[in-house]
Amino acid sequence: MLPGMRLDGRKALVTGGASGIGAAIAERLAAEGAEVWVGDIDLMGAERVAREINGHSIELDVTSLTSANAAVAEIDDLAILVNNAGTDEFGFFPQTSPAQWQRVIDINLNGVINCTAAALPGMQQAGYGRIVNISSEAGRVGSKGSAVYSAAKAGVIGFTKVIARENGRYDVTANAIAPGPIETPLLMGAKELGEVGERLIDNMRSQTQLNRLGQPFEVAAAVAFLASDDATFITGETLGVSGGLGMV
Repeated sequence: MLPGMRLDGRKALVTGGASGIGAAIAERLAAEGAEVWVGDIDLMGAERVAREINGHSIELDVTSLTSANAAVAEIDDLAILVNNAGTDEFGFFPQTSPAQWQRVIDINLNGVINCTAAALPGMQQAGYGRIVNISSEAGRVGSKGSAVYSAAKAGVIGFTKVIARENGRYDVTANAIAPGPIETPLLMGAKELGEVGERLIDNMRSQTQLNRLGQPFEVAAAVAFLASDDATFITGETLGVSGGLGMV
């Protein structure tokens, strides 16, 4: 196997792969030899990314177990699942609504549950699988303006640990990644709040030890590691990719 081709011949599904961190993950996994399916509710965006990496696109609404099952059914011998799809609706908690809370929970937490439920039976039968869930440092330390998002991402970490405990006997590992402030359309969307949003971003930047925002490719590198056989004895862990923001 050539250096840098740690995932040669393995099939991977990246949810929320049409942009931002998801697109970077899809690109990195493909560069490491994986055959990548880019799943997203934004099918045109998924198709664009898939063309760029010589992969496949698939329409996927992670909030629907039916959609998740249909997507996984199209991929024979799925070895790697990256639960990346996520969203937030910035706002201090009293100014947010139950409808917003439900959207954030449905995508960030229920989406991980749905796609994992769809993928696990095949991985168990094959006796191999790598599940990488994109959580957030917000799920470990909390983030102003993102109360329900923080709660959902904390739920992802707890869910990841249980999946790891239940599936080690099948050689299926489950790990989470907790990005800090990453320069993506989602984070930069906080600027729509005006001066408050600018302060939120500046505050997150200053809380990192490197005093900068992270880049999507830096998260993608961590995903590729956890999905590879370089991480065969790692499961149930949460890896911070946050410039030291989450240090305690």
